[in-house]
Amino acid sequence: MKNICLSGILQEIQFITMIAAQGQSRRVKFVDKTNSQFFTVLKDRVDEYFESNHKSRHANFQMVLKTVSLLSLYIVPFILIIWLQPSFPVQMILWLLMGAGLSGVGMSIMHDANHGAYSENKTINKILGHTLNLAGGSVQNWKLQHNILHHTYTNVAHLDEDINDKLVLRFNPHTKVKAVQKLQFVYAFFFYGITTIYWALLKDFIQHKRYVRSGLNSSGKNENNLLLFKMVVDKLIYFAVLFGLPLMAGISFLYVLAGFLVMHFAAGIILTVVFQLAHTVEGTSHPLPDESGNIDNAWAIHQLHTTVNFSHGNPFLTWYLGGLNYQIEHHLFPRICHIHYPAIAPIVKRTAKEFGIPYLENKTFREAFNSHVATLKRFGKLPSLTDAIS
Repeated sequence: MKNICLSGILQEIQFITMIAAQGQSRRVKFVDKTNSQFFTVLKDRVDEYFESNHKSRHANFQMVLKTVSLLSLYIVPFILIIWLQPSFPVQMILWLLMGAGLSGVGMSIMHDANHGAYSENKTINKILGHTLNLAGGSVQNWKLQHNILHHTYTNVAHLDEDINDKLVLRFNPHTKVKAVQKLQFVYAFFFYGITTIYWALLKDFIQHKRYVRSGLNSSGKNENNLLLFKMVVDKLIYFAVLFGLPLMAGISFLYVLAGFLVMHFAAGIILTVVFQLAHTVEGTSHPLPDESGNIDNAWAIHQLHTTVNFSHGNPFLTWYLGGLNYQIEHHLFPRICHIHYPAIAPIVKRTAKEFGIPYLENKTFREAFNSHVATLKRFGKLPSLTDAIS
């Protein structure tokens, strides 16, 4: 039997989720009125690639080496800080390397594992998925926000939390624009830098409460109380290790605090910018469901209208970013390990062209970054499209 990925299941059974949007429960689904065979043909071709080349869809030896390398980039500098206790500037460099390692682990290891893409073995996926704890985050909340809301309702305002307004940041054209947002293309990057700190301190608790209230988290009261308890324990352990071990070794609290902030700011900038370059860039669409809760498009085709690739020709970024520069392939086949995306990307691009579907891409990181800045400028000035329609 062919291995059907999650995206295929969503496409074939018209995946529907009850969620809270603007204070009301909404039932949203994708309606393929054209009965497009695009995704069926594409899945068959991708299946054929793996079968004819006798390849697994999951991690290979190259991926295992990457896993060891990125975990080492996070762990080894921390050991050196405690063991050698070098000068303050050197410690900051080591904390900076930890930030680079942390973001690499998040993009390449945690991300694949929590999609079930790293291994066929669920236990391995579960263990590696909890590398999210290295950033102080909660796996349960991440899966609900990312796997369910973002991957199902990509760039759909009020449903995809990744494009929801955040304080003074606006990432879609369907919300009220604020005067201060005219400068968001400047100050956005400060907020990107504090993203993972906010995540470690507050975000998980806020999300947990919201998801329970909305019904997205459908677990029972006792199960959620246990989840909340584990979340608190995980965070206490996280801060105890990151702060406690260096302090016990005799390193100044101010040194540790400065290093912790440097690490998180670096990780926050890297992670947030990379994720933004796939969806908050020029050329993507932001459709809204109609009054019946329908989005007039096939789910798979919707993904190609809302997602952009970048830097296919950069081998280092392709290695370090965990295939997130191949976001189109990732959104269509989230249960395929990212190590295979460069090989299946030509299949996706060719099939999209045959069906007359756009395959959006920016050739370089610089081009993608400039497109993101241009989009921040546009959203900072663009009146709400909802107001314009009404």
